[in-house]
Amino acid sequence: MAGNEGLSLGYRMWWSIRRLVLTVFGPAQLGDDDPMENLRREREEKIRQARERRGG
Repeated sequence: MAGNEGLSLGYRMWWSIRRLVLTVFGPAQLGDDDPMENLRREREEKIRQARERRGG
């Protein structure tokens, strides 16, 4: 993920930790219930909200 996209340092660190844990210990891809995809969608939503707040 390039840049901070308006996300706080704490959120970016926590997201990276969760991603690492899911990569190492998480379940296999589960179609519509894939935990990694859910994590990506959550981050995309946060980025979209941050851009709206900035007016971009």
